[in-house]
Amino acid sequence: MTESVEVDARAFIDEANRWGAHNYEPLPVVLDRGEGVWVWDVRGKRYLDMLSAYSALNQGHRHPRVIGAAREQLERLTLTSRAFHNDQMGPFLAELCQATGFEKALPMNTGAEAVETAIKMVRKWGSEVKGVPDGLGEIIVCGGNFAGRTITIISFSSEKGYRRGFGPFTPGFRTVPYGDIDAFRAAVHENTIGFLIEPIQGEGGVVVPPEGYLAATREICRREGVAFMADEIQTGLGRTGRLFCCDWEGVRPDVLIVGKALGGGVYPVSAAIADSEYMDVFQPGDHGSTFGGNPLGAAVARAALGVILDEQLPQRTDEIGAWFMEELRGIASPHVDHVRGKGLMIGVVIRESSGPARLFCEALMRRGILAKETHRQVVRFAPPLIIERETLENALEEIAPVLAGEGVALP
Repeated sequence: MTESVEVDARAFIDEANRWGAHNYEPLPVVLDRGEGVWVWDVRGKRYLDMLSAYSALNQGHRHPRVIGAAREQLERLTLTSRAFHNDQMGPFLAELCQATGFEKALPMNTGAEAVETAIKMVRKWGSEVKGVPDGLGEIIVCGGNFAGRTITIISFSSEKGYRRGFGPFTPGFRTVPYGDIDAFRAAVHENTIGFLIEPIQGEGGVVVPPEGYLAATREICRREGVAFMADEIQTGLGRTGRLFCCDWEGVRPDVLIVGKALGGGVYPVSAAIADSEYMDVFQPGDHGSTFGGNPLGAAVARAALGVILDEQLPQRTDEIGAWFMEELRGIASPHVDHVRGKGLMIGVVIRESSGPARLFCEALMRRGILAKETHRQVVRFAPPLIIERETLENALEEIAPVLAGEGVALP
């Protein structure tokens, strides 16, 4: 019986490889059920989810409140398009703006769409409000950034693998080193209209900028009339121990970009959020999305946001994340260079001499811990924010020997 189930599990992987594009390299596990911080594979083995779908599952798998909202809305109305109003989008936008402290929000679906929305908004603002000639406005980005995989977004990526073979690229971006305030200051000129930044670079390897960098760049933007655009798709909605990572330095961006956890792990929901000065540049026909603001997504997002606020997930993440990071730092290992992050967005940097981080992720998987490598040498730990300390204590009993090299196919 066990052998036949094993064959079935392999068959799922073979089928995906046979019929799908090979644009991902997932760990060899096939999941079919999830609850809270746990997932199960098709063989019935339980795993602790330490990735949270790249922070899309801050509320955990199938949170009852989010699932309940989805079920209720599924019985009523799922899609209207933006040709008509629905009774969920307005309340959703109001609750989102009230939670974030901005005047308006534009709902989209994926994070990449929200980033594209913010770029279009700031470009038009730069032309119509700041007075930069149309087509000459420039947005500053940071090396190591990741904001999605559309043509415009990869156009300002510094990762060669994301760009290879996909040109020609969209112009209008200037790259500076992440965390270098002098380089940023020198890059600003009369046609600079925006600065797009991740408060912590997730896909870049859980890279945390120097303390004060966000506040300093924000002040330069304010002084020079440059729109400060915070990509909080991964870092936002409680992940770093604050509602938004920018809150750590008291920074209020001009444009806030959210996604992932806004959909509660159930439905893709994202948004670009700003005050009227920026948002009012959009006129009917300028921008849109058939599914953006649909009643099902809006109902799910209202519940997802409510869970984060009502269950005080940022506050508990701050406490448990600080403890967990110190525990990881205390593990004696010749393979770990250092541990970095904030809240429950943590990167364990593996020394290059010990091989790629994937080897450690594969060993963790065999012990029932699902984590994923990023930027080759970093094991990322980002469990759902509802995780209990006792669960993490038990997880550390499996993590510690792996980081020490036990069961790892070392080079």
